Amino acid sequence: MYSILIAAGWPVWPLLITSILALAILIERVWFLQAKRVTPPHLLEGAIQLAHSGALKQAQSAQNASQTLADAAPLGKILAAALLAHSKNQGEEKIIEAMQEAAQEVTLLLERYLGALATIATIAPLLGLFGTVVGMIEIFGSQQGASTNPQQLAHGISIALYNTAFGLLIAIPAYAGWRGLKAMAEMRQRECDAAAKKLLAELNSL
Repeated sequence: MYSILIAAGWPVWPLLITSILALAILIERVWFLQAKRVTPPHLLEGAIQLAHSGALKQAQSAQNASQTLADAAPLGKILAAALLAHSKNQGEEKIIEAMQEAAQEVTLLLERYLGALATIATIAPLLGLFGTVVGMIEIFGSQQGASTNPQQLAHGISIALYNTAFGLLIAIPAYAGWRGLKAMAEMRQRECDAAAKKLLAELNSL
C-alpha cells in the first residue's frame, strides 16, 4: 500500500487526508444516528408518565425533570420543551412553538457533518483530476527534444492513473454514505415528529 502511495506522488496526500475525514464522519454518524441513541422508546413513555404525574405542577421539579429528559437523547429535547411549556400552563399553540424550536436544534444535531461529507464527495474527483494534471505535466516534462526519459514518463503515467483512481475510490463511497446518512437522519426526524404528536395528544387530553 505504501509503495502505491509513493507511486501516486505527492498529489495523493490531500486525497488520503480527505479519505480519513470521510471515514471518521461515516463512523461517527452511523453510531450517532441509531434509533436507540436518538429516539429510544422509553423516552416517550417517561414523558407521558411525567405529564400524568404531579411532578410538573412545581416549577423546580418540572425544570429538573425536563432537563433530565433533554439530556437523555435528542428526542428528549423536543419532549422536554413540550412538558416545560405545559407546566407553565401555556396553550397548545405555545407548546407546538416550543417543540418546533427544539426540533430545529435536533435537526442540526442529526445533520451535523453531513455537509462536510457531501463536500468531500464533491472535491475528491477534483483532487484526483488535479493529480492527473500533475501526472500529465510529468509526462510532457519527460519529452525533452528528441529524447525521452522512460523513467520519468512511467512516473508521470502512474501519478495520473493512481490519482484518478483514488479520487473516484473516495468520492463514490462518500456520496453513497452521504445519501444513506441523509436517509437515516430523515427517518429519525420522522420518528421525533411522531413522538411529539403523541405527547401533544396526551397533553391535550389532560
